[in-house]
Amino acid sequence: MKTKAAKTMTATSRALLLAALAAGCSSHAPSQPATPGAPAQPPGAPTRPGQAAPSVILPATDEPSVSFAAWFQVGSDDDPAGKEGLAWLTGQMVARAATQAHRYDQILTLLYPMAADYEISVDREMTVLSGRAPRDKAAAYLPFFVAAYTRPAFDAADFERLRSEALSFVEKNLRYALDEELGKAAFMGALFAGTGYAHPPQGTAASLKAITLDDVKGFWRDHYTGDRVVFGLAGGWSEEMRTGLEGSRAALTAAAPAARPEAPAVNAPQGRQVVLVAKPGADASISFGFPIAVRRGNPDFAALYLVTSWLGEHRNSSSHLYQVIRGARGLNYGDYAYVEAYPNGGRRQTPPPSTGRRQQAYEIWIRTLPNENAVFALRAALRELDHLARQGMTADQFELTKSFLSKYLLHAAPSTHDRLLWALDDRFYGLSASHLDTLRAEIKQLTVEQVNAAIKRNLQSENLLIAIATGQAEKLRDQLTSGAPTKPTYNSPKPKPILTEDEEIAAYPLNINATSIRIVPVDEMFAKGR
Repeated sequence: MKTKAAKTMTATSRALLLAALAAGCSSHAPSQPATPGAPAQPPGAPTRPGQAAPSVILPATDEPSVSFAAWFQVGSDDDPAGKEGLAWLTGQMVARAATQAHRYDQILTLLYPMAADYEISVDREMTVLSGRAPRDKAAAYLPFFVAAYTRPAFDAADFERLRSEALSFVEKNLRYALDEELGKAAFMGALFAGTGYAHPPQGTAASLKAITLDDVKGFWRDHYTGDRVVFGLAGGWSEEMRTGLEGSRAALTAAAPAARPEAPAVNAPQGRQVVLVAKPGADASISFGFPIAVRRGNPDFAALYLVTSWLGEHRNSSSHLYQVIRGARGLNYGDYAYVEAYPNGGRRQTPPPSTGRRQQAYEIWIRTLPNENAVFALRAALRELDHLARQGMTADQFELTKSFLSKYLLHAAPSTHDRLLWALDDRFYGLSASHLDTLRAEIKQLTVEQVNAAIKRNLQSENLLIAIATGQAEKLRDQLTSGAPTKPTYNSPKPKPILTEDEEIAAYPLNINATSIRIVPVDEMFAKGR
């Protein structure tokens, strides 16, 4: 939900808000922030049943705004089989629907003059409701924020609107209008097949049609619980605001009736496995990679973060893959690499918060390009990954990337609101100190020998999953399996050194056989769940 600025509220609205605030602040003593340096829980682990999780409170400042957050330890990984999308729909019914006090349109109208809003992020394992308001309006804003997750109305019209929206996204947008996201979703679906990570958080066509309003009510009751919520507060907050936010825990079910699901068990690809999504008329959008055990807090994370930045920093034109595929050859818009989940990359410039996952994948994303150049671009990226895994980084490459990251990481969380969301991520991963601060410090201390040792332990190019959304699935299948060179097609002349290297790239061995390739018609994508 987004609202815009105006100036005043009516006296009637103020009276309603003050009454709601009094109700929300009266029933529960505030919990204390985690002690710096205290032992942290394992990544993604919920609190014990009935135990209130400490809040994430950034020191109060004189900033002119206040940021609020409520992280519920639930996500699409918790969707029941056959009801994929239930976590997503429940989140939307919390953030973009009526409460017991106001219709959704009334909420928008009342928040408009406050220049305030709230929104929700539902990922595989995290659901985060967050909002921000000017400091002088924050006390009046807080009851709206609290009511969203403690007193949702579960209005039938809102449910139908939001379910129809999710169904349209899955059946129309994701299949037919977002080719790059289609390729990335096909990669996730194949790599994590049979687990709660496989389907898009929005669900599948069949499961969305099967979800009822009672399902949403039950999911909210069982998962939006006092022992599953972690509150966050930052900016120019007051103790009264903290009391009101933390006191809202009492309005939730005390404890979840069941434990969180285990982290998904992934069957790592054997050899190079390929999924071709056949979408008539589409150019090629490619994602490939493999499961990786490294995540934030792991001793190898900083080293892999650094080498991945060199290989394919998101939206950075100086990164290596970008230079090889776009810079020197002009084949597409960009080419990137990721050591952890980076959803909605086409719409983002900086890493997204609220996407903590216990199981990560190392992913390379080759953005949309003509089908006739798809296999060449895939060969180019695989060749670079192969060379990196075997040879490591040079001292010059290492020092240049280290210098770049020393400045670049300063902009990862530019606002107080961003820093609050990243601090919630720290809690998810069981970190007792700021991930961004730790990452900067560890990168500063890294040596090229340490990075190359981490590369040897974690990166490889032989066993991986390749997903391509394409309008020429059969032709690409034949090219992938034939072993014949695939020379690129250019719109303008290229220098001799580039053409010479093209000969090597075009003949790079793919080692893919026909039994390793599966073609899926786009109409069958996201049709049903597990």
